[in-house]
Amino acid sequence: MRKYWHILTIGIQNTLVYRVNFFFRALFNLIPLLATISLWRAIYEGKPGAVAGYSLAQMVSYYLLVCMVEALTAVTEDEWQIAADIKDGGISQFLVKPMDYVHYRLCLFFSGRIIYTLAAVVPVGLFVCWQQACLLPRPDPLSLGCFLVSLGLTALLQFFLSCVTAMLAFWVVEISTFVFMLLAFERLASGQMFPIDILPPALERGLLMTPFPYQMYFPVSVYLGKISGAALWPGLITQACWVGVTYLLARLVWRRGLKTYTAVGG
Repeated sequence: MRKYWHILTIGIQNTLVYRVNFFFRALFNLIPLLATISLWRAIYEGKPGAVAGYSLAQMVSYYLLVCMVEALTAVTEDEWQIAADIKDGGISQFLVKPMDYVHYRLCLFFSGRIIYTLAAVVPVGLFVCWQQACLLPRPDPLSLGCFLVSLGLTALLQFFLSCVTAMLAFWVVEISTFVFMLLAFERLASGQMFPIDILPPALERGLLMTPFPYQMYFPVSVYLGKISGAALWPGLITQACWVGVTYLLARLVWRRGLKTYTAVGG
């Protein structure tokens, strides 16, 4: 484990070079969030009370939490870097060293999330304080603890899904189509654009059978108390199972890809 800890610290040092970029990215990501909150406020002005089971405070809190979860767990450039390593022969060095490439990339992913989170603390914190009057109070300790556990599982799930997509570079020259397809499914089916429980019940149940709601909707709903009590544990177990499935799938694609991998030079 010492070598992976060293990779994490080196990754943090390298990522610090881009701290200003991360700060402005976090700052300007608040612009579409502000537009979305303004849109829902206009909707609630025309229709007092709850909309699709959400009060105005719950809806505003939902989108603020989506912004926070995305800042803490979203994959940014990792899939492109993995694909570039495969296409350019960069993974060759890992085939002759006592180091697992998937775990190596996971350490770099967490280092990037740490720096991005630190860079986003000030703009997001100020935005939350600005919207504080519309926010829900902090949840009970159990829901908060389950939210933090779910947040860690969300980060792993997002990384392994992106890792599987990036490893398609073993067979195709350009993975951009697959990456954009994954991003489209994530935005629509994960609850990033809207809470999926406002959809028809049959469609909601169908989406809950996929890994996408466990990337965003589930942890946010746990924090908001939409998922509570006995429903917490099946949800966390399902999320953990999807993490295990995507990890095993990443390992399988890696092994199959190495059988077709060729590199020239050194």
